[in-house]
Amino acid sequence: MAKFSWRKAAVVAAVVPLVALSACSSQGGKPADSGGGAGAGQAASTARIKVALITHAAAGDTFWDIVRKGAEEASSKDNVELLYTSDPEAGRQAQLVQQAIDQKVDGIAVTLATPDALKDVLKKATAAGIPVVSLNAGESVSSQLGAFTHFGSNEQLAGEAVGTRLAAEGYKHPVCVIQQQGHVGLEARCAGVKAKVPATEILYVDGKDMTAVQSTATAKLQASKDADVIIGLGAPITLTLLKSVTDASSSAKVASFDLNADLAQKIVDGQVIFTVDQQPWLQGYMSVDALWQAKRGGFKIGGGQPVLTGPTIVDKANAADVLKFAQQGVR
Repeated sequence: MAKFSWRKAAVVAAVVPLVALSACSSQGGKPADSGGGAGAGQAASTARIKVALITHAAAGDTFWDIVRKGAEEASSKDNVELLYTSDPEAGRQAQLVQQAIDQKVDGIAVTLATPDALKDVLKKATAAGIPVVSLNAGESVSSQLGAFTHFGSNEQLAGEAVGTRLAAEGYKHPVCVIQQQGHVGLEARCAGVKAKVPATEILYVDGKDMTAVQSTATAKLQASKDADVIIGLGAPITLTLLKSVTDASSSAKVASFDLNADLAQKIVDGQVIFTVDQQPWLQGYMSVDALWQAKRGGFKIGGGQPVLTGPTIVDKANAADVLKFAQQGVR
């Protein structure tokens, strides 16, 4: 698949061979240990270490299932006990980081959707000698908060890539739907779109309530007759926006960020014009593997710079191939 070129260099990390999955859970913010080495494959012979992966995942968002799969596979290969927890509320996510510090983990991988809420507790982590990497959100502030690298997409540039494509295809009045106000990555995506298509409107919805998402987007499309494309910033949101377009009897097309198997199928079927994939499986895998590499040899992947895992445009031309991987849960 073709990728956009970037204004700044991306660091390329090699991904080691993949082996069997191990189990972990994010239910109720409670960690579950990964078994490590279950099924086919051989775990590393290095001493077993404990890594915490702490995200801002909301219940039911399939994007995070893919992140977690990547992290589980790396933990199995690397002989890592993986503690996965999540909470979309910033203060509670900070509490989960503190919990990991209290557990004396050997490394922390954390998303930085709301960096101000996490900066103090991450200072405690680095003061305790715990190496930190960030993933998915917060690339621009990652190093300031003590992470030695970040795995994810540059969201501003990803948004600009979307805006450039929409402008080239003649769209003039996008509606960009943000499901969590204040999330730095989501805000950057829509800002990037607006930078290339100035008439872009921002619509805030409550991503925890899909019924409300559908009704709010329907009302917006009914009121904005000139809206010619509506953009979801996550696969579940975008799939809901398809219903809103129908409910509003709107002629607006639908575009997206992120990916799951259902969304890939909608692109194959021509119902979604394209999405921008940031390859979340890699984000989970590389975050755990980077912490293991730091522990085993003091290696610091990225050389102090973010490691970009995207964006990649998925459209009608390549969606069928991507769908095969999405159905396996690795895209």
